Amino acid sequence: MDTEFSKFLQFTPVLDGHTPCVSAFAHTHADDIASVREQAVRLYYAVRDGIRYDPYTVDLTVDGMRASRTLAAGRAWCVPKAVLLATCCRVMGVPAGLGFADVKNHLTTARLKAVMNTDVFYWHGYTTILIDGKWVKATPAFNIELCERFKLKPLEFDGISDSLFQPFDLLGNAHMEYIDYRGEFSDAPIDRIRATFERYYMPMNDLTSSDFDQDAKAENPPSSTS
Repeated sequence: MDTEFSKFLQFTPVLDGHTPCVSAFAHTHADDIASVREQAVRLYYAVRDGIRYDPYTVDLTVDGMRASRTLAAGRAWCVPKAVLLATCCRVMGVPAGLGFADVKNHLTTARLKAVMNTDVFYWHGYTTILIDGKWVKATPAFNIELCERFKLKPLEFDGISDSLFQPFDLLGNAHMEYIDYRGEFSDAPIDRIRATFERYYMPMNDLTSSDFDQDAKAENPPSSTS
């Protein structure tokens, strides 16, 4: 095995693909598929829509970031969702890692923005997957129901082109702006993420008892039809 890629196949305390639930999830969605590209695509959609996006669940501990924890909870913010996708790829023998960028998110809830005191999301996470000799970026953060609520086109992934957030929503409003890339890693740099969050964000503990879906619904009611 090429040692350059071996670290992107190893399980870790966070990317815990050795746990039965994560292994079963990966095999359920990617077994009997010969193509690495199609395996990655299947796993992407399983994580994107099978795990609800919820930034109120930030827990910057090893236990809080584990792939198995995300799978059990059924909801997570962008980094643990990227962790779960990378872990599932490794279960299937596909090298995968974690990528991070600072982004300006114009679509959030008033409650989250007040706690963060900014619309900049530091250490936004995505997954990077080695497919047919090329590293491809995949962002499984926003599930389809949330995209519909915020009038976003769901982010697709074909295993060939990078899948990154759209700059505009369906109405032409600014959605996501990438400010800076922080690099790609074989494991979650939890200490570095925590240090940045402590520097820029107010304590986010009060959000854990709130419901992001309910806040999103309240602030983005369905359009009335005639």
